[in-house]
Amino acid sequence: MRTQRTRGAIVAATGLVLALTATACGDDGTSSGAEGDGTGKIVFWDNNGGARTEIWNEIIDAFHEEHPDIEVQYVGVPIADVQSKYDAAIQGGGDGLPDVGGVSTSYLANLVAQGALDPVDERLAESGLEEQLIPNMLESVRSTVGDGEEAYSVPTSANQGVLWYRTDLFDEAGLEPPTTWENFFTAAETLTDRANNAFGFTLRGGEGSIAQALDMMYAQSGIDSFWDGDQTTVNDPANVEALQNYVDLYNRVTPEADLNSDFTNMVATFTGGTVGMLQHNLGSYADHTAAFGEGVVDGLPMPTAEEGGGHTFVSNPVDGLGLFRSSDNKEAAWTFIEFALSHEMNSRWNESAGQIPSNTAVLDDPWIAEAPPTRAAVEALNDENTTIVQLPYYLPDWNDITKAGSEPNFQRLLLGEMTAQEFADDLAEQLNEAQAEWLEQR
Repeated sequence: MRTQRTRGAIVAATGLVLALTATACGDDGTSSGAEGDGTGKIVFWDNNGGARTEIWNEIIDAFHEEHPDIEVQYVGVPIADVQSKYDAAIQGGGDGLPDVGGVSTSYLANLVAQGALDPVDERLAESGLEEQLIPNMLESVRSTVGDGEEAYSVPTSANQGVLWYRTDLFDEAGLEPPTTWENFFTAAETLTDRANNAFGFTLRGGEGSIAQALDMMYAQSGIDSFWDGDQTTVNDPANVEALQNYVDLYNRVTPEADLNSDFTNMVATFTGGTVGMLQHNLGSYADHTAAFGEGVVDGLPMPTAEEGGGHTFVSNPVDGLGLFRSSDNKEAAWTFIEFALSHEMNSRWNESAGQIPSNTAVLDDPWIAEAPPTRAAVEALNDENTTIVQLPYYLPDWNDITKAGSEPNFQRLLLGEMTAQEFADDLAEQLNEAQAEWLEQR
């Protein structure tokens, strides 16, 4: 791991040098590219091509009707390939980059470090768009770069960890909805009947397991920051206790096969059997309704310590639109971004994707009220008592550490081959080292 993390820091440092070099050529950091005259052709990369192609084509068609002097060329990039495609275009000199591109905070810092994106704060302020956006989302975008001072994308949507549960099974057992951790653990035990292949919960022990473990840890512990100074709170005693509570569920109130479950397997276990609860984000809502129909599965924000208490969420990646520095038609590109973030278009996109809209005006739209899990997620996100723990997506090695660097150990933890303290300490050591390297290279 040391070799991977050091290499990541070197790549980041090189990218920062490139970014600083580009910025040094002009006063405002937008020296390359040009504003253009606000007309002509722009290229847009959709960072979830295929899944979101249809809705983006609808938005682009509407844009063309309102702005016939601007042509948007759509390029759909599969979500699994988008980061490498951006990197390849940057390494090729930037000529192949789009004018506007879909950008998730999970790789935003990487693009910023390589000098690929323009800051958009001045444009946001001048257009009045900033006042229309959910503050927590914009804060997540700013904090992703590490200094929390500049926005390098305009947020379009966000996801959130959700506790999905079978309302029919809860009603049959006379159980209260899992709004508190006490209700959650009680239901997990009550709904488990291993002899009849019934389980109270299904968890993710394979690919993607760390993200869900962090959700469960911080939501239980209530710790409000990922860092205490330059040291992570991952191995704080309260988080270690919460982690132990979580892994104790495995193979007691969950299927044994959960050890190797990724997202697809976990959802299939939930929708294909008698399982009471599943923790995932809003993105799996369509799978649940397709399997059970409306009203059989409900989704709640992560439980709280007591009824009506404040929620603690770890930040989910925020999706957004980035204005690329190399664009020769930035005025037209910004016009498209503004249009996509308008009330009507942001509503269309998020209704289609089943995610939380960034435009506050959308929160009053009928489809929000008709999608209870989304409505509950929006209400929790905007609750003044809610705490968002910002994950350090800006670390070059974040993905390596939380995937290849820790997923095998999480399986060992589930199997009892290491303790919760050992797991948390190992994860914390990797994160602290990555943070120290990042701070040194700034």
